[in-house]
Amino acid sequence: MAEAETTDTAETPEPAKTTKKVVKVKARTAESTASKPVTEARAADATPKKHPSIDKRAAMNDIFNQIKTVKPGQLAETVAEESEEVKDLSFLLDRTIADITPRTLVEGRVISIGDREVLVDIGFKSEGLVSREEFKESGLPKIGDKIELFLDTLEDDQGQTILSKRKADFMRVWTKIKDVYDTNTLINGTITRRIKGGMIVNVMGIDSFLPGSQLDVRPIHDFDAYIGKSYDFKIVKLNETRKNIVLSRKDLLEEKLQKQRAELLKNIEVGQILDGRVKNITDFGVFVDLGGVDGLLHITDLSWGRVNHPSEVVDMDDEITVKVIDYDEEKQRVSLGLKQLQPHPWEHVEERYPIGSTVKGKVVSITNYGIFVELEEGVEGLVHISEISWTQHIKHPSEIYTVGDLIETSVLSISPNERKISLGVKQLKPDPWSIIEDNYIVGTVHNGVVKNLTQFGAFVELEEGIEGLIHISDLSWTRKVRHPKESLKRGDEVEVRILDISLDQRKISLGLKQAEDDPWPLIEQEFAVNSSHKGKVIKLLDKGIILELEGTDVEGLIPLATFNKKDRKTILEKFELDQEVEVKVIEIDPSDKKILVSHEAAIKDKERAVIDEYLRGQKTDGNKLDIPDAVVAKIKEAAEVEVEKKKDAVAKKRAKAKAEAEADAEAAADEAADDVEESSDDDANENEQDADEK
Repeated sequence: MAEAETTDTAETPEPAKTTKKVVKVKARTAESTASKPVTEARAADATPKKHPSIDKRAAMNDIFNQIKTVKPGQLAETVAEESEEVKDLSFLLDRTIADITPRTLVEGRVISIGDREVLVDIGFKSEGLVSREEFKESGLPKIGDKIELFLDTLEDDQGQTILSKRKADFMRVWTKIKDVYDTNTLINGTITRRIKGGMIVNVMGIDSFLPGSQLDVRPIHDFDAYIGKSYDFKIVKLNETRKNIVLSRKDLLEEKLQKQRAELLKNIEVGQILDGRVKNITDFGVFVDLGGVDGLLHITDLSWGRVNHPSEVVDMDDEITVKVIDYDEEKQRVSLGLKQLQPHPWEHVEERYPIGSTVKGKVVSITNYGIFVELEEGVEGLVHISEISWTQHIKHPSEIYTVGDLIETSVLSISPNERKISLGVKQLKPDPWSIIEDNYIVGTVHNGVVKNLTQFGAFVELEEGIEGLIHISDLSWTRKVRHPKESLKRGDEVEVRILDISLDQRKISLGLKQAEDDPWPLIEQEFAVNSSHKGKVIKLLDKGIILELEGTDVEGLIPLATFNKKDRKTILEKFELDQEVEVKVIEIDPSDKKILVSHEAAIKDKERAVIDEYLRGQKTDGNKLDIPDAVVAKIKEAAEVEVEKKKDAVAKKRAKAKAEAEADAEAAADEAADDVEESSDDDANENEQDADEK
């Protein structure tokens, strides 16, 4: 029964088919390789591996040649014979592809070059493809050349092996950069462009990032100036995953500066001359990099001359030579000087600028008391405001000069110890006041031009540089002038009389009204007391009404000082500006140039004159006299006004008497209350005495 089962199994086709398939899959090797003993092949595996260089097409043909066709009765025997051989062949086939790992560098041989791809044999079951664009035309390999490539994809969707030369180049460079980072050595790179936050540096073909703060140890004002320059850098950060590189140049410079600083501080001395570079400019001075140590060059030590800002003398990054003028070893502060390298400008200044000599200079400062003139760098003189002009009244020097003007001056005095030089401008011209009395005699009349008006008078130019003052009280004989602009304006030509000359004070007093005769003797005659005149209202004031009397420029005043405030308001309401009124002169004072007039007195005189004239023309019949209705109306009106005045006076008296009576009554009541209190106290005392007696 066992035989029967064995026979049946041998005759079944399925096992045979299965055995045939196994042989096809496992028998993959070259004929020459199969003939070698397995032990020799395994021993060869212990030796250093070489890259596979087997002709795979020939190997595949040999594998198919090894396929055998067996009958069912021969299957068991054949399988037993070939099982050991198949194992050996599988081992050798695995050896050929054991060294191929994705995303690593592999070596291959160029077997074909197409228009778009380069075909490379890397010893895998299929050839790899490289894009031709990754090769430069000048560096395109030849068929048979061995090249190193990056195995990007072992098998893509189409079963192709993808290789990359560009990534292979990157991997080689990255390996070198990683070695630099691991060994903490320096690497050279070129700054290619500027981005937000820093710069991009080309390091062996790879873009690396350099933060702006790591570019230099000093403040940077122009980052673009570094573009295109090559420097040594230190790799401070390396991201293997993202393939990012961060560089620093500042660390290298700081290490170098630390050594220089220690050496400089060890040997620095006051008076030493050093070279440095301008590192920073401030309002108060300049910081100079001496090579690891910063020194302060104060603005006062930049130049012997006047310096408004350090940028006038030096610029950023200037290479300058300075002198050490102070060193604080404890705080490690170095004070520098630039002007100390030059001789002091005040040495022998008297020889260069003798008193009385004429010198040229530049206006460098203007104050309210004068101007400062720079004669040379570090030497300045003062032109006091009083030394600018012999004749002009200058309120501020800026009326004549501006900063930067080049002017000529005369040296008046020198004080080398105080470092002061007094200069003058007016001394360059003759003094016109030395002959002023010859040209302008007191009492003479001259023509002039009004140059300026002030609250107290008017300045009149008699000739160029010679001016006199007309006081406000000397403007008019007849009018009360409150401001010169009421009578004059700038540019008016006037005739004036010389009243006084003061050579010491350099002043000339002029009179405008004195150029004419005093009109008051004639005014006294024309405007005698009780004379009547017409006038035009020109001002309405609380103290009175000012009139311009007809036919003259003489002013008259209707005084209101004798009236109370209520009456003044009522009176002022009766008048208007430019109104013509009749007045009567009630007082004239030539010394005070004052004429007092009365409108009310003029009206009464006029009414009286009308009545008198009427009476002279009336014929009397016995004791009866006809009076015109107009006159009667005015008489009645005057009488009514008089009655009202009397009523007001009586009312005021009654009110006053009533107030006095009320005050007396209140005082009497207070007195009576005091008497009652006193009597109550007396009664109480008497009762107490009676009680004691009882």
